[in-house]
Amino acid sequence: MSTGQSMPAGGVERQPQTGEEYAGQPVAKSSPANPPATQGPAAPGTTAAAPATPTPAAPPPAAAPSAAPRVTRAGVVWAAVVAALVLLILLIIFILQNQEQVAVRYLGLEGSVPLGMALFIASVTGGVLVAIAGGARILQLRYNAHRSRLGQTRS
Repeated sequence: MSTGQSMPAGGVERQPQTGEEYAGQPVAKSSPANPPATQGPAAPGTTAAAPATPTPAAPPPAAAPSAAPRVTRAGVVWAAVVAALVLLILLIIFILQNQEQVAVRYLGLEGSVPLGMALFIASVTGGVLVAIAGGARILQLRYNAHRSRLGQTRS
């Protein structure tokens, strides 16, 4: 894509110097980066000399892209889906490698299931019990917080 200007040989664009023209416009004389410091405070009864010409305000630097990438909800969901798929693949491999039939007895019931499935059912049952206990605790904390808010508004 051409902008109507040609690049010099070597492909590196040269920065214009003071007094030269750049794209048809003169380049302004730049002010020094560190202006000379004053010679201490002005004597009593005198005023400090103002600079002869006002220094033009430099445009703010362009915002540099941050070094750390932003974390978004979509990114977190994507990472969770990938992690769940990896765990699912590992679980399928575990179940397929543990196909020996085992006898299972529970509360008078008796049956024969593959070892991998028996362990999977046991782990899912444990997870459900932990989720129920956690949910009950969350409800208890919400109820206590609600009661304390009502007590504060009545006082």
